[in-house]
Amino acid sequence: MPEFVLRTSEQLPGLLQAFRKQTGMTQAEAAVRLGVTQQTMSALERNAEKVSAARLMKLLSILGVELVLRKDDAMAPPKSASATDSNPTW
Repeated sequence: MPEFVLRTSEQLPGLLQAFRKQTGMTQAEAAVRLGVTQQTMSALERNAEKVSAARLMKLLSILGVELVLRKDDAMAPPKSASATDSNPTW
């Protein structure tokens, strides 16, 4: 299964549209399944970086796409010697 790494929100609209087309679904069909109008679906694809997380997750599910979050150690700040760093607090 191919993976697509997103580094910027500007990459999301093109990927969502490509995933939808790959499933053979029209905007209208995806909109019905998402519970929105075709116009809203079109706007969502154009401005995906502004969509709520809940709506994005529902759309990804409809498209059969799994969201995987992975820490990129190459982009992480250098680790300190402190033992407490391994236990982040949220």
